[in-house]
Amino acid sequence: MNSNPDTDVPPAVAFSLKPLMFETFACTLAMMSFVALIGPIARVLGLAPWQAGLAVTVGGIAWVLFARRWGAASDRLGRRRIILQGLGGFVLTYAGLCAFVIVALRNPLPVWLAFAGVVVLRGMAGGFYAAVPATGAALIADHVPPEKRAGALAMLGAASGLGMVAGPGVAGMLAAHSLELPLFITAVLPLASLAVLWRWLPRAEHHAAPDAAALKIGDARLRRPLAVAFTAMFSVIVAQVVVGFFALDRLHLDAPAAARAAGIALTVVGVALILAQLLVRGLGWPPERLIRIGCAVSAVGFGSILFAATQPFLWIGYFVAAAGMGWVFPSVTALAANAVNANEQGATAGTVAAAHGLGIILGPLVGTLVYDIDPGAPYALIAALLALAALWPARAKAGMAPLGAATRR
Repeated sequence: MNSNPDTDVPPAVAFSLKPLMFETFACTLAMMSFVALIGPIARVLGLAPWQAGLAVTVGGIAWVLFARRWGAASDRLGRRRIILQGLGGFVLTYAGLCAFVIVALRNPLPVWLAFAGVVVLRGMAGGFYAAVPATGAALIADHVPPEKRAGALAMLGAASGLGMVAGPGVAGMLAAHSLELPLFITAVLPLASLAVLWRWLPRAEHHAAPDAAALKIGDARLRRPLAVAFTAMFSVIVAQVVVGFFALDRLHLDAPAAARAAGIALTVVGVALILAQLLVRGLGWPPERLIRIGCAVSAVGFGSILFAATQPFLWIGYFVAAAGMGWVFPSVTALAANAVNANEQGATAGTVAAAHGLGIILGPLVGTLVYDIDPGAPYALIAALLALAALWPARAKAGMAPLGAATRR
C-alpha cells in the first residue's frame, strides 16, 4: 500500500479539489444534457430508437477501451499533460458533435449519414473524456493521504451528481426555445473547464520510473475493487433502464404518468448521491467500511422495490439505494488507490473506470433481458449482487509500499 502525505508535495504545488470539481460538474452537465436530448434529436433526424441508444452506448464502449490506457500514460508522462490532452480532445469532439447535430437539424441529412456522424463523434468524445476521471483520481491519490482519499473522491462524486441532476433540467428549459440552444450552451462548458484546469492544475508531478512494470488487469490487489466497481455501476444502470417499464407494468400507470414517475425516481437518485457523498467526507471512515455499509444499504433499497405498489414507495426505494451507492463509488476508487504503489495510480484509476464502463455497457442488455422474466427480477438480481459485494471478505492488508516507487520531475 502506498502513502503520499501532504509533506511529499513540493511547497510550490497548491493542490486543490475545486478545479477538478468544477470540471466534473461542467462536463457531466454537458453530457447528461445531450443524453436528455437524444430522444427528440433522433426523432427529428429520423433515427430509430435503437440507433439513438447505440449512439449513447458507444461512449461507454470507448470509455472501456481507453480509460486504462490514459491512466497508464499519466503514470509515465504526468497527470497534467494527460488530463489536459484528454479534456482538450473532448472539447473539440463534443463541440464537433453539437455542431454536426445543429447542421443536421437545419439541413436534413440521409439517415445513415446522420447516424454515422453522431455515433463516431459521440464515441470519440467518450474516448477522450475517459482520460479525465482516471487521471483526476490518480491526481488525488498523488496529493491526498490514504485516510482522506475517500472523502476527496466523494466531493468529485457530489459534483458529478449535481451535474447529473442539473443536466436534464437545463436541457429541458433551453429546449423549450429550440433543440439547438442547449447544444450551443453546453458546448461551451467543457471549454470553460479546460481553461480552469490549465490555470490551476499542479505542474510538479509524480512520474513512474522508466523501467516500472506495467500493472496487470488481473492483479490480485485489484480484484475486490474492480468487482465492486462493476457491480455498483451495473446496478445503477439496470435500475435506470427498467424503472420506466416497472412503473408501467407493476404500478399500472399510463405512459405519461410512468415517464413522470421514472423522471422523479432518477432525480431522487441524483439528490441522494449528492447528499451521501457529502456525508462521506465528514465521517472519515475507511473505504472498506464504507463499501460494506453502502452495498448493504443499496441492497436493501433495491430489494424493497420488489414490494413497491405506489409511486412514493418506488421513490423511497431509489433514494435509499442511491444513498448507499454514494458511499460505494468514491470508496471503491480509494480502496484501489490505497492498494497500489505511487507509480501505478494512473493505471489503477483507469482500470476502475473501465470496470465502470463495462457496467454501463452490460447493464441495459442484462437488465432488459431479466425484466422479461418478471418486473421485479432486475431488482432482485442487483440486490443479490450488492449483498454479495457487502459480504466479500477483506484481504489481509499489505505493508506500506516504498515511496521510491515513483520519481518526481
